[in-house]
Amino acid sequence: MGMSRYISLAQQYSQACEELKQPENPYIAHVLREVKQDDEALAKKILIKIAGNNRVVPVQKVTDGDFQILAAVFTNNVFVTAFLQDNHTLLYLNLMFNDIGTIGAEFIAKALHRNETLLYLRMTGNKIDNKGGMYFAAMIQVNNTIQKLDFGDCDLGTQSLIALATVLNHNESIKAINLNRPILYSEEEETTVHIALMLKVNSTLVELHLCKHEMKNFGVERLCDTLYENTTLRYLDLSCNKITRDGVRFLGQLLERNSTLEILDLNFNRIEDDGAFYLSEALTTHNRTLQACARIHSDILVFQAFAELLKSGRLKPTGTDVEPYEVDGTTYLAELSHGLKRHYYWTPSYGDPESKDANASLAISPVTENL
Repeated sequence: MGMSRYISLAQQYSQACEELKQPENPYIAHVLREVKQDDEALAKKILIKIAGNNRVVPVQKVTDGDFQILAAVFTNNVFVTAFLQDNHTLLYLNLMFNDIGTIGAEFIAKALHRNETLLYLRMTGNKIDNKGGMYFAAMIQVNNTIQKLDFGDCDLGTQSLIALATVLNHNESIKAINLNRPILYSEEEETTVHIALMLKVNSTLVELHLCKHEMKNFGVERLCDTLYENTTLRYLDLSCNKITRDGVRFLGQLLERNSTLEILDLNFNRIEDDGAFYLSEALTTHNRTLQACARIHSDILVFQAFAELLKSGRLKPTGTDVEPYEVDGTTYLAELSHGLKRHYYWTPSYGDPESKDANASLAISPVTENL
């Protein structure tokens, strides 16, 4: 047998650790050993998942020091002349729930300045803070390849959110971004206003997550005002905010005219009976494009309205996490185990993690064909 034309990622990682006089992280070494660079099935894509919340194998979380070495490996091999074959590319890098901070964020953001292959980066749960978010905002101005970014639970601040919204004004590559749970101290909703202004002019974004943004009815109204002119956004996540029935009235009016939105997540907002009625009326009489809607807590009349939407086929069972049932002629809604983001934080070690029943949103609105 001839010698392999490839130097494996695990070997390159080991060499980089030796050169930088840093100890190897056994978890990183294990993940990189699993990547078979000469496998025909990976001839056009390489996906690397170094998630810190992996429950199947022992995990030593990635730190800023580890990431400096990883950035060196990927910069030298993937971002330039990769694996001695032009058709080997890194498409997906998952670093969720490690111990990467501002320094690690700077390494990856600067490496991505000259990257032309990576499509999806998950930084979920790494505390990169406001400064780390600014590094990525600068990266987006330069990188024209990346399509999906996840900064959920990364402790982004007001400055970095506004910077990200600003650079997305005319970005033509990013199709999905997760900005969940930033650290905000102001009650003025400045970040929501800037995001709304971005949606008015952005013609690429398909999926937007704004969970836990302390958003109130004022912010929802600003979003709705601009979404009348947006023709690309298909998935809007407004869960875990402070939206009441008055805010949902603006959404109901938007849905009467909007023909683009397919998924609307309003979980854990205080929309009350009136808010649920605004939604059911819009879906029943006007809107024909919304396919998935979050769980509705309301009164019996609204239960009946949503039961009719499911019975008529207007909403599919996989597009919501409730199921109607009757007791003594009265309709109620039972909560089901699947939801819009059931496998967002973790992936099961068995079964199909992207089945429609387990994760309706991903099944309805895939953002990147290869992922």
